Amino acid sequence: MKAVTSPLQQRFPTRVVPFIHGGFAMDMLLPASAEDLIDEREFDADERLPYWAELWPSAQALARYLLDEPLPSGPTLELGAGIALPSLALRWCGAEVLATDYYPDALLFAEANAASLDLTLPTRLVDWRTPPPDLERWPFVIAADVLYERRNVDALAGVLPHVLAPGGEAVIADPGRVYLGDFLELAREAGWTVEQVAERQEESSRVQIWRLRAQ
Repeated sequence: MKAVTSPLQQRFPTRVVPFIHGGFAMDMLLPASAEDLIDEREFDADERLPYWAELWPSAQALARYLLDEPLPSGPTLELGAGIALPSLALRWCGAEVLATDYYPDALLFAEANAASLDLTLPTRLVDWRTPPPDLERWPFVIAADVLYERRNVDALAGVLPHVLAPGGEAVIADPGRVYLGDFLELAREAGWTVEQVAERQEESSRVQIWRLRAQ
């Protein structure tokens, strides 16, 4: 692991948060304060807040799960990746991954953190609530803590059939958000196989890992 050197550090006050699991170790480069990144115009337009600028417990739990239980061979798409720790863990394992987010700066931080591991991480600017029609279908889709708003329940249930290949599988990490049950109910009603496969304590959060398989 080498030190991150990035033009981002000239644009943003930054901080470093260590993450270690087994043989995987890195110092995650993050903005110093997510609160300082709030743009009132963006919030007024779409209630957008810079959630991407934190290393959330669900992202850490999902990364640990993927390091312990690697997905079968196949490309993986991360939705709402933020700084993309789960994608970085998969890339470190040699997987093909595309990390997506709708904040350009989030993806720049993800790429800079990949460089600190001597890796490249393909990224794409995507709002998964309204995915572009040319977004390919993937054998695996991962997401961490994306059900923090009610509107995201229908959005996630709607996007998965469009981005998962037939027979594909989604792995969702959630810290017990109030809307998780609504999403799982929609998934079951749509004929998905839904299974909780792990539960991990991260900081003050008990994070559940769910796997959903398309029929």
